[in-house]
Amino acid sequence: MKEALKAPQPEKKNHTTKIHGEILEDPYFWLREKENPQVTHYLEAENKYTESILEPEKELRENLFTELKSRILENESSVPQKDGEYYYYYRYEAGKEYEIYCRTPRHSGKSGNPQEEIILDLNELACGQKFFSLGGFALSSNHKLLAYSCDFDGSEKYTLFIKDLEGRTLAPEKIENTAGSIAWFNDHKTFLYSILDKNHRPYAVYKHCLGEDPKKDIKVYEEKTAEMFVGCHKTRSEKYLVLSIHGAMTQENHILDADDSNSKLRLIQKRKRGHEYYLAHHGEDFFILTNDLHPNFRVCKVHVDHPEQENWKEIIAPQKDVFIADIEAFKEHLIVFERKDALTFIKVINLVEAKEHYIHVDEPVYKLSLSTNPEFDTTILRYTLTSPTIPLKVFDYNMKTKTQELKKDKVVPNVDTSLYETERIYTTSWDGEKIPMDLVYKKGLKKNGNNPVYLYGYGAYGISIDPQFSSNRISILERGFIFALAHIRGGTEKGRYWYEDAKFLKKKNTFKDLVSSAEELISHNYTSKGKIVIVGGSAGGLLVGAVLNMKPELFKAVVAHVPFVDALNTMLDDTLPLTQIEYDEWGNPKDKEYFEYIKSYSPYDNLKEGEYPHILATGGLNDPRVCYWEPAKWIAKIRDLKKDKNYQLLYIKMGSGHFGASGRYEYLKDFALEYTFIFKVFGIKA
Repeated sequence: MKEALKAPQPEKKNHTTKIHGEILEDPYFWLREKENPQVTHYLEAENKYTESILEPEKELRENLFTELKSRILENESSVPQKDGEYYYYYRYEAGKEYEIYCRTPRHSGKSGNPQEEIILDLNELACGQKFFSLGGFALSSNHKLLAYSCDFDGSEKYTLFIKDLEGRTLAPEKIENTAGSIAWFNDHKTFLYSILDKNHRPYAVYKHCLGEDPKKDIKVYEEKTAEMFVGCHKTRSEKYLVLSIHGAMTQENHILDADDSNSKLRLIQKRKRGHEYYLAHHGEDFFILTNDLHPNFRVCKVHVDHPEQENWKEIIAPQKDVFIADIEAFKEHLIVFERKDALTFIKVINLVEAKEHYIHVDEPVYKLSLSTNPEFDTTILRYTLTSPTIPLKVFDYNMKTKTQELKKDKVVPNVDTSLYETERIYTTSWDGEKIPMDLVYKKGLKKNGNNPVYLYGYGAYGISIDPQFSSNRISILERGFIFALAHIRGGTEKGRYWYEDAKFLKKKNTFKDLVSSAEELISHNYTSKGKIVIVGGSAGGLLVGAVLNMKPELFKAVVAHVPFVDALNTMLDDTLPLTQIEYDEWGNPKDKEYFEYIKSYSPYDNLKEGEYPHILATGGLNDPRVCYWEPAKWIAKIRDLKKDKNYQLLYIKMGSGHFGASGRYEYLKDFALEYTFIFKVFGIKA
């Protein structure tokens, strides 16, 4: 057995920031110098150190990867989706990392056996690349052309390509530095795309015509405000292209006539701080989802020729306990996607008969999602259902007859879901709010305080983390863990107020909710103090970092993926891609009140001498969202202050970004790393 290396410790260099009469000292600020060989050497040394610590568990790690992989149905296909004259789907082939996008004609002719056409094989595109991610994927309305974009290093800078699906050839032009969104006009030769500025922000939309030099592309829109990002999409009706200019809490939309590539932008409603609204086109009208009168949103209707706000007519009133998260328009139906008490609901409104109903779900805890549903003139809605003990089911629901067909019941090899059960419990947070928490564990669980717990939370941006099945989770359930998903404030699980009660100067509610969730599990003998690992990623990394500073004694370990732990320094740097748009999430620290508040919870700034649990922090060298130096600085400072003998490990993926490894097998290696770390510190050997 190799002897473990000593933990690396980066050099300290003097760096100060003066603001609001204070001097902030940060000896690890220099780790931001990505091109500095000293930084690269340090990060590689950290990776080697982590590998050396986990070396004794090499066999466990390899077995975990094999175990995780064994639960993948290697030859698998999505359910074909009707769009125009084709059925579209993607499939996986055994041993290959990425999807193969295909189509077959709806009318197969005399043979009766439709011929599959491969329109995009991501395995070919990814060949020779350390990383690959597909960005935009947009078909022309005649289905003869495909515009798609690729990220080859995890930086989320996409290169756009155009493929002739009849000749199976690429157009000579390619467009660099795009942001991913693409929308075709109906002339089958012109499309819109968004591009990034020097600070990696989607700031402009350009128009490209096939065969022309991209350098001559026309700028359709440029956003001058760094707090707003720009994107584009096409309505399901294929009548309009929509330019969406959005911030953390403000939305503005412009439209173009999809039948006229020379049409001029039309503004729907001028932006107003705090006002968000979304469009769904339907005949002579737009349906508008808006929070103009209530934080939980309402639905209005307005004529396409006079879309200004003063003409909006309410058709669905807002409700105190129901959050309207989305709307989708079809020729005869309107779909309303709702959230209430950490559950999702799909309401179907028959626009012809003026009747409505809900799609029934007979599960206590579950997740509903709408599929892509590309066609406008259809009565069939495709949706998916899953729960912590139910793998994904795909349904085609007839909105007119209220009947449905199960199109796919996902097969998960080597998993018997009947061995597990789920329950929902509630905890009371510090201020009386009831926090829902979903648990899943192996049947026969004894509440004797001896069960290890994997406690997951996020709680930011209004993003809801819904209870769903994960085959990877079986590896921890089989080793006696309870998986706990805490629906803490910061998402919209219980309505928009659930989000707004945990942002700006109320952010600490998120952290207190997770502490309450852990204490609930302890007080009801699901587990005991010191038997919990808390896990979070990105803004969830901020969560676990802040909670670690508040109550380190509760936890055995912390896993923080791409963690936003250097919150104060990041929010003080307005050159970073997300900083200015996120002033509406965390507050602008140039304002002293926000500065003091962010400083009071920023994990990096609140570390102090003492004992810390075992920690694994991960990052991506090319991550534009949470830069690699945040976990690097955090771990280095913890090692300066720790009075324990626990492991505090850092692992930086040197060729990827925010979302970790690409490829369905490579991705599993990240889980194998995490689980090996957890099992090691919990003393689980196999």
